[in-house]
Amino acid sequence: MTMTMLNTLFIPFPILMNLRFKIALFTFILCSVNASGADSKNADWRDYLGGKDRSLYSPLKQINRDNVSQLEIAWSYETGGVGGYQANNLIVDGVLYTPTATRKIIALNAATGKELWQWDPEKEHSIKGRGRQRGLVYWQSDIGQERRLFTGVGGMLFAVNPETGKTIKEFGVKGSIKLNSGLNTPGVIYKDLLILGGVGGVGSVRAFDVRTGERRWIFNLIPRPGDFGYETWPEEAYKTATGLMPWSGQSLDEKRGIVYIATKTAEPDFYGGERHGMNLFANCILALDAATGKRLWHFQIVHHDLLDKDLPCPPVLLTVNHDGKKIDAVAQGTKHGRLFVFNRVTGEPLWPIEEKPVPSSKLRGEKAWPTQPLQQRPAPLMRQRYTEADASNISPETHQMTLDRIRASPNFGPFPAPSLAETVMFPGFDGGMEWGGGAADPEGIYYVNINEMPWLMSMIETRRADGTPLVPGEKDYMVFCAPCHGLDRKGNLAAEFPSLIDVAKRKTRAEIELITRQGGGRMPGYVTMPEAKRNAILNYVLNENKPLSASRKEPGTPSKKVSKDEAPSYAFGGFRRWLDKDGYPAIKPPWGTLNAVDLNTGEIKWKVTLGEYPELTARGIPPTGTENYGGPVVTAGGLIFIGATADETFRVFDKKTGKILWKAKLPFGGNATPSTYMINGRQYVVISAGGGKSGRPKGGSLVAFALPMQ
Repeated sequence: MTMTMLNTLFIPFPILMNLRFKIALFTFILCSVNASGADSKNADWRDYLGGKDRSLYSPLKQINRDNVSQLEIAWSYETGGVGGYQANNLIVDGVLYTPTATRKIIALNAATGKELWQWDPEKEHSIKGRGRQRGLVYWQSDIGQERRLFTGVGGMLFAVNPETGKTIKEFGVKGSIKLNSGLNTPGVIYKDLLILGGVGGVGSVRAFDVRTGERRWIFNLIPRPGDFGYETWPEEAYKTATGLMPWSGQSLDEKRGIVYIATKTAEPDFYGGERHGMNLFANCILALDAATGKRLWHFQIVHHDLLDKDLPCPPVLLTVNHDGKKIDAVAQGTKHGRLFVFNRVTGEPLWPIEEKPVPSSKLRGEKAWPTQPLQQRPAPLMRQRYTEADASNISPETHQMTLDRIRASPNFGPFPAPSLAETVMFPGFDGGMEWGGGAADPEGIYYVNINEMPWLMSMIETRRADGTPLVPGEKDYMVFCAPCHGLDRKGNLAAEFPSLIDVAKRKTRAEIELITRQGGGRMPGYVTMPEAKRNAILNYVLNENKPLSASRKEPGTPSKKVSKDEAPSYAFGGFRRWLDKDGYPAIKPPWGTLNAVDLNTGEIKWKVTLGEYPELTARGIPPTGTENYGGPVVTAGGLIFIGATADETFRVFDKKTGKILWKAKLPFGGNATPSTYMINGRQYVVISAGGGKSGRPKGGSLVAFALPMQ
């Protein structure tokens, strides 16, 4: 323990006589020592992605290059959920806390996998949990007497006792507060504040008192009159605009009291005719004073986004040696495979960023921004265009098929202007980088996995070719719902978007309305949507409009024709991966890679394929990589641990070379970021294996690995 720690622990003698206080004080000291992890027999994983810096780094080194080949399963546990299990698990004082796909919290003995307790929101609060939840927030008071877990369910935030699994009734109203937004990625703790983003909702970052649930500050991401950035939107856009909730998470420079936010796209994602301008603070990395919510600096990585390029992962804090100086930096990954790096205090980029011209829009009413920022270093971590040279080469038939399609639906780089003509969208809608994020070690090296999946993109007019209007609710369905559920309402099960055909036979209208408000599965909540619009959409989906004449089979009531000269509005034609006839990505491999980037110099150190299809390998095709979801963990043992791939495999790479050192099959895809910890001198690595991505089988397994017991 350092002298600084001892000085901060000076307490008047009478208080020290309290036995309970002394025990709590000892616990705090022990936890402070354990937090270092490198030399202790016990080391925790107390924060989402390993720390408030979100660096996914561990100082543990018991498992290293020399012995990693001996790794074996230490224990496993079945959560009982199916699919959407993507948790980065917390381990505190020998207890593992995992949030399941049904929003339960399960506490396990982290050394054995034995269940200790379960918290079920449906049983205790009559709120049914659903949809992915990637982590929890753990808070402990300075002297260790108060401890809390925070979790989001159904637009509510709950506080749970980590020792008993009981709701803490003193928080909010009987243990919860209303968020009016979904929450799939946990927030971050600063002193006695819980700072949160969310999905759906009104577009804000908020800080809540960890004890009472009282809101302490709010930063509105859609500026109000007088706010910085108000002029980058249409006048009074804040009254109607939606989106911008920073769903991918936050990072914190605790010493300086700065919280870093990565924000999403304004809605609708693909047509901005009613939100002209740059649209601050959409698609921004944003630095706020963690105590007050005051803006310190920002950088917008995509202006007036029309391509769903929300920032997909939390900012990563690290320290680099740049131009002979040590700089505390923040690195932000993007869906188009570019990595932006800034001085985390001033917001100055470490390397020049240039505004480059991008294609203009031909859609009437749209005003695409003429330029987009592109950094000079590091180089993009993936191809930035799909050319004829990228036509798939895994078979002659597939090569010709992809060649023909790219000639008919060309790619225009990472920023094509959406149009009525189909184009190949590459980089794709799911990255590049995705929510798994990147890892960074103390040497300033950043490690990240990348997708190289092409998608197809086109827009549609939201009116009929003959000039007759759409039936009530149909246009808004096309804008807000069809991108996922399809224009035909048949859904896309491979992408986890259910069919809405005959949905009234499966759910009541009240249940469906609740889902539209608070979200569920991959769907965000639309709590700010006007009731008239919501009801019109529900009427359309449930076929509850008044019937038409016999000559029209669709439900609804027609009105007068619309002039063909009237400017149309548009809707996105739906998310469509471009696959060949056998279901493989329709592009020349690699389809997934793992990358090491030296952020001291901006140079890419190495790039290797990540994942393989055994049936292709058996045909003599070198490993192609696969689509991948979930991030890496890097350790002082010189290792990178990662699941993520579509082949249900957990791998360990040498962080210096990218060489695979060990791999093991998982029961389902490890579409989650692993955690590593130590108990009684034994290091463990645990990963949630829920699968379900890339059309793969779904489950709810938790698997822990360790070296054999001595």
